[in-house]
Amino acid sequence: MKIFGILRYAKMLLFSKANKEFVVFLVFLALSGIFWLLTTLNQVYEREFNIPVSVVGIPKNAVLTSEETDTVRMTIRDKGITLLTYMYGDILKKVQVSFKTYSKSNGTGVITASELQKLVYQQLANGSRITSVKPEKLEFYYNYGAKKKVPVRWSGRVIPEEMFFISRVAYHPDSITIYASREKLDSINVIYTEPLNYANFRDTLTANCELAKIKGVKMIPDNVKVTFFTDVLTEEQIEGVPIKAVNMPVGKSLRTFPAKVNISFVTGVSVYRNLKPTDFVVVADYNEIINHPTEKCHIYLKSVPRGISRARLEIGMVDYLIEDAE
Repeated sequence: MKIFGILRYAKMLLFSKANKEFVVFLVFLALSGIFWLLTTLNQVYEREFNIPVSVVGIPKNAVLTSEETDTVRMTIRDKGITLLTYMYGDILKKVQVSFKTYSKSNGTGVITASELQKLVYQQLANGSRITSVKPEKLEFYYNYGAKKKVPVRWSGRVIPEEMFFISRVAYHPDSITIYASREKLDSINVIYTEPLNYANFRDTLTANCELAKIKGVKMIPDNVKVTFFTDVLTEEQIEGVPIKAVNMPVGKSLRTFPAKVNISFVTGVSVYRNLKPTDFVVVADYNEIINHPTEKCHIYLKSVPRGISRARLEIGMVDYLIEDAE
């Protein structure tokens, strides 16, 4: 009974004089809206569409070294209702170009703007007109299996917190396979990641990175995982690094006083724990001594282990004695 009462009350409200006028207003509002929409959609507009273009019919012995799908931007002029069908329908979802038709013997293929227009016009309504095409041409690259394995290196800005430094960088994988023309293969010795941007971290940092794209080069895989290991900086000194003579002629030997020196440097705590004096190379050059004889000779820090920075000798000159070897 309550339901019938509610319906009766609603009927009274709906068909009262005031509500009848409101319903009539809504009907005319809807009709005017429909009329406006039809008028608007019947007008001519221009709209830019991004149309994927893919290469098909690639021979089994050929490798496409550029992106399999590129994009052309076309501005199309037509009535609004037609443009809506292009926007939300499947008509302009893709354009396919034949490898055989456009490939050249030099490992490239070129599709001009006019050729792209012809392919797209085949999908458009009769009244549609293409008013602009960007870019002016699309290119693809291929080879017949020429490849090369190259190492991966990171690029960008990766800076840990103060008093920390990057002690080691690991890549997974540490190298990738690239396919390209013979000229490009000969010129590429390393592949870099897209620029990274990390700062103010102290723990081990792992980043999944895309590789920086190179035109006409296919990379497998095209992404890597880069791990940055950090360590705490410490200023230390190692004692007893032997001085070695270089460029000594046969039958001669060089003795220095002292025979060993100390080296100060900055490194990570974990690196310092594993250091030995023989990891450093300090030399005295016989040729320099003979060409510029003085009471003392210069000694030089020739090499230091990985992870060492700001290394310096405690002394730069030592006494020496040249002897005939026994």
